[in-house]
Amino acid sequence: MTETSVRRDEERCRYELVEDGVVVGHAAFRGLNGVVVMPHTEIDPRRRGTGLGAKLVQGALDDLRQRGSKVVPSCWYVAEFIDGHPDYADLLAD
Repeated sequence: MTETSVRRDEERCRYELVEDGVVVGHAAFRGLNGVVVMPHTEIDPRRRGTGLGAKLVQGALDDLRQRGSKVVPSCWYVAEFIDGHPDYADLLAD
């Protein structure tokens, strides 16, 4: 069975999707005063279309919610994910 997790890498300002110890995707972020801009997400090209992008974004948004942050989804994928999952709409910055 495959073990997948999302971790926050403060030094690189990104969330990483780790599968069996290997980073297979990342979501960049930059924050200021409790608002986090998410400008880019990327999944290993060989792994695209397998739902890993959704796992990555969900894990990142769950962490940001726990931190009390608001989000500006400047990445089209993050914006599309939030549109498709209205339970994350409360994270959108005004």
